[in-house]
Amino acid sequence: MLHQIIYISTARPSLILSDVEDILRASRRNNERARVTGLLIFDGKRFLQALEGSMEDVEATFSRIAVDPRHRALVRLSGRAVEGREFGDWSMGSHLVGPVTGKGDMVGHVDAMTEGLTDPNMRETLRGFARIRGGAAG
Repeated sequence: MLHQIIYISTARPSLILSDVEDILRASRRNNERARVTGLLIFDGKRFLQALEGSMEDVEATFSRIAVDPRHRALVRLSGRAVEGREFGDWSMGSHLVGPVTGKGDMVGHVDAMTEGLTDPNMRETLRGFARIRGGAAG
């Protein structure tokens, strides 16, 4: 059995594209080492992230993320046990749009990235975020 969490947080106003790229690069490196997989969506203002792996690895990753000064107002939206990995071998799938990166098709990209998710609640949480935030950022 694996552990999975989803959280949302707000980027600091001073965040720039290179900061987001650094976050993604470090996430991929750290998550691969910790055997944590997931998805990171950033709309230029907020992060939405899903993490999955062993309870110990996911909670350690989440604790490290929680103290990162590049974001604030971190809220855990869900935490649950899952039978298998929803995000396969992605050390961190991602989609970045909005003021920091320019315009992009967040809705279409997130729909494609979440097509294979077996949990309809997870899929709709991620897609709902994309629709609300994608419309605001576009």
